[in-house]
Amino acid sequence: MLFPDTGKAVVRLLERLGHTVDFPQAQTCCGQMHYNTGYQHEALPMVKKFVEIFADAEAVVIPSSSCVAMIRDHYAKMAEAADDANLLNKVQALLPRVWELSEFLTKKLQLTDVGAYYPHRVTYHASCHGLRNLHLGDGPIELLKNVRGIELVPLEGLEQCCGFGGTFAVKNADTSSAMLADKVRSVLNTRAEVCTACDNSCLMHIWGSLHRQRTGVRTAHLAEILAGEEEAEQSREKSRAVSARSSNSGPARSGSIEEKL
Repeated sequence: MLFPDTGKAVVRLLERLGHTVDFPQAQTCCGQMHYNTGYQHEALPMVKKFVEIFADAEAVVIPSSSCVAMIRDHYAKMAEAADDANLLNKVQALLPRVWELSEFLTKKLQLTDVGAYYPHRVTYHASCHGLRNLHLGDGPIELLKNVRGIELVPLEGLEQCCGFGGTFAVKNADTSSAMLADKVRSVLNTRAEVCTACDNSCLMHIWGSLHRQRTGVRTAHLAEILAGEEEAEQSREKSRAVSARSSNSGPARSGSIEEKL
């Protein structure tokens, strides 16, 4: 798993809301990366695996708009293309129970306040799959508005792509970099401490640029913000403060040498 903190945050959040969370150890990739790069036949076993593992789940909650879009938009088509009626029936039976995290909260559970605490200046980026495929609308923003302590700042060009697009960023690097530069400029103009989104793929792309420029702006998945609790956040802030003091003090001897140089 590339971003384990997101998965852990989803579990904390859902359990805090009173739900029992099961994390099947046998689950694998949804197949999106293979499908989007032309390996559609190779992605089919992943579709079968997903349907098999989650067949009996009451709800399948996924903190990734692009994964949910892959499942909703392509799984049935792949089963049809493979002329597998049994798989198609299983896919169609499972699809109504597959949810992106924010829509599960706002549409299935009818919640906009999940009891979160996150005392930071935050801006929200709407990922393409969430915006255009899943039509999440203002759901994520409504959830953020109800987080205690947060200062939510609108992002100019909210609907504009960050330029990642999976292998698009590799195959069309110049175009991707130009789109990323526009997005990061908008993020920096908000003077936010944290940029959030419903997709870690977007956040990975955006954070890469923020980090290379040494802006000090962090990224955090929506789940990590919604899972925030006052006591835990205060503990993290104390840890950051101690770490910052340690970094700034440094060995006195090294400081003297640097001054002479």
